[in-house]
This record gives sequence, structure tokens and C-alpha cells, in this order.
Amino acid sequence: MIRLLFSFIALLIFTGSVQSQTPNPNLKDQSLKGTKLIVGIVVDQMRYDYLTRYYNRYGEGGFKRLLNEGFEFKNNHYNYIPTFTGPGHASVFTGTYPAIHAVIANDWYDKEFQKSVYCVEDDNVQSVGTLDKAGKMSPHRMKTTSITDQLKLHTQQKAKVIGISLKDRGAILPAGHTGNAAYWFHGKEEGKWISSSFYMNELPQWVKNFNTSGKAQHYLNQVWIPMYPIETYTASGPDNNPFEEVFKGKETPTFPYNLKELSKVNGGFDFIKETVFGNSITTDFAIAAINGENLGKNNTTDFLAISYSSPDYIGHTFGPNSVEVEDNYLQLDTELERFLNYLDQELGKGQYMVFLTSDHGVTHIPAYLQSLKIPAGYFNRSVLRDELKAFSMATFEVDVVEQVQSNQVFLNKEVLKNAKLKPREVQQALADFLITYPKIDKVFTRNQLESGSYNRDIGYLVQNGFNQERSGDVVFVFEPSILSTWYERGGTSHGSGFTYDTHVPLIFYGNGIKKGHTYQKSEITDIAPTLSALLGISRPNGATGRVLTELFE
Repeated sequence: MIRLLFSFIALLIFTGSVQSQTPNPNLKDQSLKGTKLIVGIVVDQMRYDYLTRYYNRYGEGGFKRLLNEGFEFKNNHYNYIPTFTGPGHASVFTGTYPAIHAVIANDWYDKEFQKSVYCVEDDNVQSVGTLDKAGKMSPHRMKTTSITDQLKLHTQQKAKVIGISLKDRGAILPAGHTGNAAYWFHGKEEGKWISSSFYMNELPQWVKNFNTSGKAQHYLNQVWIPMYPIETYTASGPDNNPFEEVFKGKETPTFPYNLKELSKVNGGFDFIKETVFGNSITTDFAIAAINGENLGKNNTTDFLAISYSSPDYIGHTFGPNSVEVEDNYLQLDTELERFLNYLDQELGKGQYMVFLTSDHGVTHIPAYLQSLKIPAGYFNRSVLRDELKAFSMATFEVDVVEQVQSNQVFLNKEVLKNAKLKPREVQQALADFLITYPKIDKVFTRNQLESGSYNRDIGYLVQNGFNQERSGDVVFVFEPSILSTWYERGGTSHGSGFTYDTHVPLIFYGNGIKKGHTYQKSEITDIAPTLSALLGISRPNGATGRVLTELFE
């Protein structure tokens, strides 16, 4: 009887063990849902209100299609300072912020080499497709994996990952460390799409064919005129106003813009980037990449990252209240429609997934805001450096400041050591000086950022952007809509933690995405974890964002 009881118990244990190893039919691998291709679209410098301000002028097949058939996060923000292109693209695809992925700006002061470095420059690789140094680029300064890296790891490198942008950083950082390729546009006298030996030793034939197709020359022969009669652009100010930057060769910042004529004094083929035709050639190249690489036609989910850079170039020059920016978005809308229609035809509607967001917003031109009696202005950084030196000499009898860059003060550690000065006391003294400086609103020391914890407001954003190894010793924050005096000649910029720079679109569309929207706050670092959940793969190794469960509920 006892032997029979033990046999029965053993049978139960064995049965339970077998059952526990049997896959649960209700737990399916999200990567097997039939998504052939994920397309990540980043529109460089797209404020959220460009969706709403121009909504009635958009066609049905571009932005409206994404909004009306996809899921929109209406309260989506960047959660760090500074809001620039490099950190923006890195954060979208790594699911974390500069404190962790370490892309702290487009350019920053490297304390080890004592010089300014660019976020993707790499002297250890060679240009591919040009003899110019423009191809000596890689993602080596980004310290964490990206969602594209995780897709490659999950599929044993079978998934194809391609990054495309007019800007090198807009292609490289999304493609990650394991991407099959990143391509960017090299203008000047060449007008070619190029890459780096980090990815390949020679351009694929389809890229060579594109470069010899005459596409770049075709767009350089165009004239940029508004899509509609200029008097219908009522969401913008007058075409001719004193606040916008003027292209070389023009007397006023007004339509039309003859690319062939103006390119002679505005960078040759690079001038294409400054106009709506930069969007067109980006779409052309994205379609060529899908065809050339057979993206979406493999046994795994492929990933195409596209960054439309021209809106940033145009926005810097003309500002958010310009006819040029409005027309850019109306014409970009037609490019999105063209691209989505191509995906429908090539892969099948419902066989792909798209997400669209931006790397940062932008402020209105400060001089324009001042004309409306709204607080804004300009800041002379070179004067600040001189006054910091004078303050340091008067206070410490030595110049303790090694460099001032990206709103950060870097202390000279050797000077501090030789003068027997305590870093914390020096940091605080400089902070006390800076907080009294006109147009500076907040100041944080390294000691505060390393020892304290901020969970809201500007302190939270600064801390998320502060990388312990790479950042400076004192960080200062301007009042709203304060830009460098460089912009007094016209145009505008971004980089702050104010909502005009942090609030950007986020839309998911396509296979597995329900229709709807939410006003719940989301952060840019939530995108990669959400994609990981949709695909059923591991998150990027430094990811800090949450899964946007609103997509599933």
C-alpha cells in the first residue's frame, strides 16, 4: 500500500514536470505575429503642435492616416536636457537617457583628450563611398544597446537592420552597434549616399546605382515653391519678415527658392537638405533600400529606421511661425503618403508596423516673441567665459575653468590639485556666481547631481542628461526661449527642457496596433521597451522606460 502511494506521488510529480515544460498555447511569441517590417520614423525638429496646427491641411493618406488608424500618445515628452539630435535619436532607440547611453549632446568636451568631440565621429574607421572624411563615423560613443541591436541578437543576426538619414547621426545611432548598414547623404560637390567601414568595405550595388541615377542632380535643378497659393498659409506669419535667416544669394527670406542658383553659394548638393526636396530624396532612398535589401521578405522581422532631417534645417532657418515650415510639413505629408502606399503595395497592408516621433522640438524665434512682449532673448557665451575667468581669478587666484560647452562648466582638475582647492567648494562658488547671471534660471553642481535625486521638474531633466563620466562639473539652465547671440541674425534652435522642446509626436500604426489615443503622459524612453514587448524580445540593456500598456489594453 505504501509502495503504491509512493508510485502515485511520483506519477503526479512526473506529470507536473512534463506539463510545466509544455509551452502554454496562450503565451505566444510576439515576434511571430506576422510583422514583416518595422519602420521607425523620426522627424527631426517636429513640435507636437505641427500635427494640430496643420491638421486641416493634411491629406488623408499621410499624417492623418497614422493618426486616425493608429494609436497616438498626445502627451509625449523628452525626459532630459539637452534636447538635441544625437541624444534624441539615441534615446528613442535605446529606451534610456544620456545619463546611461552617454550620448550627452551632438558635440561635447572630452575631458580625457581635452577637445570637443562629435557624437558619432570615429577616426578608427574609413569612409565608404567617398574620399571625404564625412564617412569616418560609427556608434562607438553610444554605450548601450538599441532596440535594433536586441532584434539582431534575438534572431541570431538574421533580421536586417538599416538606418537612413540625411544626417550621419540620424542614421547611425538608430541602426545601433549591429546594424547591417547606416547611410547618410554627403553633399558638397558629390551628392552621394555614403557609409562607413564600421558597416561595410564597399557600398552595395543598389546604393551605387542610386548614386549614379541622377536623383540628387534632379532635385538640385528644382525650384521650391509653396504647394498652394501663399495667401492660404494662414497658420503662419507673413512670408517676408525680419525674424528669419536669409540664405546667401537672397535679399529676403521669401519664396521662391531656386536650388540650382542658390546652391552655388550655399554648399552645393548640401543645399538640398535645406529644402523640402531633402524629404523627397530620403523617401526615394528608403524605397530603394527596401527593394535593394528585400526588407520585409525574410523569415524574420526586419527594421528600417528613417530620419527626415530637412524639417530641422528648415526650422532652424525660418522658425515655427514661417510659411516655409508650414509648407515643409504639407509636402512631408505627401512623402509619408507615398511611402505608406508603397509599403501597402510591396508588403501588404497590415504586414508592417510604423512608429513616428521626433528627436526634439524648437522654440519660436526669440526676436519674434519679444515683438509680442513675450519674455525671450539672446545670451553671449563668450562673454560668460570671460567673466567666469575673471571671477575665478578674483576668488581663487587661478583660472579653474578648463572649458564651457553645452551649458556645462568643466573644471581643470590639475589646477585644482596644484592650488589645493576642494572641488565641491569651487563648484558651489561657481554655481553661486552663475545663478546671479542674467538669463540663467537654474544651476546644478556635480555634487548635487551625484548625491541627490530629483523626481520632477528641471532637476529631473538635468539629472537624466548628466553622465557621470562625460558631463561637466556645473550645469546651468537658461530661462525660456533664450538662445545664443549667434541667432540674433535670424532663425532659432532647441536644446532646453521646456515643453516647446520636449513635447513631440508619438504614433504607432500597423500590424498589431489598435486605433485610439491617450492623454496619459509618456516619455521618449518608453518607445524601445514597448517595441520589445510587441516583438517578444529583450529590452535594450540600459532601458529605463516603461511599456506603453495603453497599446494593449
